[in-house]
Amino acid sequence: MKELYRLLRFARPYTPALLASIILMAIVGASQGLLIKIIPVIFDRVLQPHTSDAPVVLFYFKPLDKRLLLSSIVPPGVHNIWTMVACGILLCFIAKGICDYLGNYLINLVGLSAIMDLRQAVFDHVLRQDAHFFENQTTGRIMSSIMNDAEKIQEAVSTMLADWLRQLFTLIALLIAMISIDWRLSLISLGIFPVVAGLTAKLGRRIRRTTRYAQDRAADLNQILQESITGHTVVKSFGAEDFESNRFRLINRKLRSGNLRYIAQQALASPLIELFGAMTIVLLLTYARIQVKAGTMSAGSFTTFVIALLMVYEPIKRLTGIHNIFQQALGASIRVFEYLDYRQGIVEKLTPERLSKFEEAIRFENVGFSYPTAPDRAVLHNINLDVNYGEVVAIVGPSGAGKSTLAALVPRFYDVTAGAVTLDGKDVRDLRLSTLRDKISIVAQDTFLFNDTIFNNIAYGRPYAREEDVLSAAKTALADEFILTLDKGYQTVIGERGLKLSGGQRQRIAIARALLKDAPILILDEATSQLDTGSERLVQIALAALMQHRTVIVIAHRLSTIRRADKIVVIDAGRIAEAGTHDELMAARGIYQRLHELQHVDAGAEA
Repeated sequence: MKELYRLLRFARPYTPALLASIILMAIVGASQGLLIKIIPVIFDRVLQPHTSDAPVVLFYFKPLDKRLLLSSIVPPGVHNIWTMVACGILLCFIAKGICDYLGNYLINLVGLSAIMDLRQAVFDHVLRQDAHFFENQTTGRIMSSIMNDAEKIQEAVSTMLADWLRQLFTLIALLIAMISIDWRLSLISLGIFPVVAGLTAKLGRRIRRTTRYAQDRAADLNQILQESITGHTVVKSFGAEDFESNRFRLINRKLRSGNLRYIAQQALASPLIELFGAMTIVLLLTYARIQVKAGTMSAGSFTTFVIALLMVYEPIKRLTGIHNIFQQALGASIRVFEYLDYRQGIVEKLTPERLSKFEEAIRFENVGFSYPTAPDRAVLHNINLDVNYGEVVAIVGPSGAGKSTLAALVPRFYDVTAGAVTLDGKDVRDLRLSTLRDKISIVAQDTFLFNDTIFNNIAYGRPYAREEDVLSAAKTALADEFILTLDKGYQTVIGERGLKLSGGQRQRIAIARALLKDAPILILDEATSQLDTGSERLVQIALAALMQHRTVIVIAHRLSTIRRADKIVVIDAGRIAEAGTHDELMAARGIYQRLHELQHVDAGAEA
């Protein structure tokens, strides 16, 4: 039930519409009850051969012995019993139709709006997670929860909720009508309810588990789809089409199995209710036969009661089916709320400080870092480093030494587990994230571009940038020359992850994006390591333009690209092993000098 209460909280902003829909659906149910009360009059008065034209009592409530006379509200001149009955039937159906339409619309408005807010809340929460979250969660599962699981919930809280209210109030109105006819018969009839409620609860628990299983398999299927399509070149290059097809087939079959179990459990409720209903009707007929022979009940009243009873079974069956669909939605909501409950690794203080400008230094003060999944295994140890304003500081070292992790601490993609990272003496954990990251541009080796136009990709950080500023950034990044050769120029859509462009072209678009952002701090994370010599030369020229008048942290794989750095820091096993200029480090004949020689040997071998 916890999930249900949480879902209802998302409907709280739409309480007026929800209350209005409940009232309207109550009128729909009352209309059904009023129609049932008209039936005895039709059998006992309208269809009798000697029917009087005098005003009559249409509704007779036996337990209270009170009569509702319609003569005071019937229009002048309308006294014929059939005319009154016909008007009553028409009014009931008109009221029922109007209220059903409006109530259904309003409840769907509430349901769709609540799920829209839930989906938005999950997306916003996921988007604000730290880098560690995305390293440990698969894209396919996140997408499946935000889309597929939310879709299941949406079906229940919009379409099914409207039907639930309709059937609930119809059931209540019919029960009241039955009790007003004969309370003893009603008690006999209601004997089925505890059995139905018990079966429904038991089935509901099974359906919730089955739904979670099916939704997990759907997430697995989504993950295979995402990986196989995104990595289609790897799949083809290894001839793994059959392997991926078999993976997909296996999970697809498991998904079918889960859905079939749900269908079997869902379909079981209706025949069971009908069986118990048939047994109840047999008992009623036995009892009513005695009452009619004794003259204590008219045939019209009994006929009306049986009609009402048969009508009652329909909302009971519908409510059981809707309950099962709600259980399915609650099963789907478990994963959605898991993401919503996932504790954010990067949290701002209640009153964070704004970073209005950067003009002094970035400092790493006794910094240590461990990933949450391995808190006992430190990645960085006791890092002390100053990156002064306007300096170019290169970070080099073997693969896995912690270079990228160190740089990621500056924009708070991770938080330090020991020590502090400061900008102008202010701990980054005390700063408002938006103002901190506004001062930093990043160009990484794995450039991500959106499936949008080149213009919009460059302007991503400044969506309202002037056209001349975008064009100027592209020219400075040496991207203008290839952009103008494309059929649609800057309005060319570059495909998913920019795959219509070469690696060097993608990097120059990323550099243009960073130039347009014009942040004072620049992080280059092996920005040229995957480029060929010709592309690297162009990108290096563009990077030189980008680095002017900025404080730059360069994570370098090719040491030849960082000779002119103001400071080179060598990281080894998470510690600063050496620091100095290129000449100083070469003279020291340590790790840097060995790395430099190895790269020269490799370069000679390639030549």
